[in-house]
Amino acid sequence: MKEEPKNYLKTFMGKKVDPLTVTAEDITLEDIAHALSLMCRGNGQVVHFYSVGQHCINCAKEAKERGWNDRLQLGCLLHDAAEAYMSDLITPIKVHMPQYYEIEEHFLKAVYEKFGLADLSEEEWRLIMEVDRALLTYDLVELLKEPVPEEGYMVTRIPDIAFRPFEEVENEYKSIAEELLKKISE
Repeated sequence: MKEEPKNYLKTFMGKKVDPLTVTAEDITLEDIAHALSLMCRGNGQVVHFYSVGQHCINCAKEAKERGWNDRLQLGCLLHDAAEAYMSDLITPIKVHMPQYYEIEEHFLKAVYEKFGLADLSEEEWRLIMEVDRALLTYDLVELLKEPVPEEGYMVTRIPDIAFRPFEEVENEYKSIAEELLKKISE
């Protein structure tokens, strides 16, 4: 049993997580789904509330539409899970804070270990980031009113960016994760 941390985040499920020593046992699907469903993309600078959780659901659905396997779909769903524990900063600030990236990577490793994805290859990670970038481009145009890039949208399906209640997003996030975890373990 781990010693109780002195500096910690108290999670929705009641865990006390030290951000600098997080392990897979600190991570729960419930904490991730709940927190991400309540966090707004784009630091709230969007036309309407659109959660990180909904973005992750759209990433998983995009991976499925591309015919990718269950592991990659789960990787896409979980790619922003560190934000459930440490929030996020906008990239123009993050680039000046290398320690943020180190802590984020440590959290993501714990998440991926928890859900059986610790062995993702560089190619699998590249594909996950490809989907994230494709959805980011869509989000920038539709939610931040940026111009459509010259290459157009890079998504294979139109993502659902409509306002959704957080409870709905939280439940769908958990449902998709549980279904994928079940398929992967079979």
